[in-house]
Amino acid sequence: MNLHENHKTYLPDSEATEQFGAKLWAYLPEKSLVFLNGDLGAGKTTLVRGLLRAAGVTGAIKSPTYALIEEYDIAERKIFHFDLYRLADSEELEWIGIDDYLSQNALCLIEWSSKGAGILPSADMTISLKMQDDGRLVEVHKKIT
Repeated sequence: MNLHENHKTYLPDSEATEQFGAKLWAYLPEKSLVFLNGDLGAGKTTLVRGLLRAAGVTGAIKSPTYALIEEYDIAERKIFHFDLYRLADSEELEWIGIDDYLSQNALCLIEWSSKGAGILPSADMTISLKMQDDGRLVEVHKKIT
């Protein structure tokens, strides 16, 4: 997997989606902002689960749909997993202190980033998942610096 440029891959099932997330872990810098886009059931949380397992998380990994954010501390590295699906207004991000999360030396994974339009900065990487046949098509776009 070469993430120095745009990348497109077909993932035939959930297991392949988790494996893709696990591979992604090795490519992400300690501090980065990653947007995860796709319809409900497209595999965003499944991909994050694979990434978190590769990072060393052993407990339950759930979507932060109701909590809005799940925090993981792994060997002196922080990961914040946001799910903005239930956000009514992007200004709610200011109320939860989004700038405090984003300013930390942490990996921030944000599902439904479009709900934070006008508040969120641009992402270092955007991952889009789309259902295709029995699997999903994943597209990775890395910000060019």
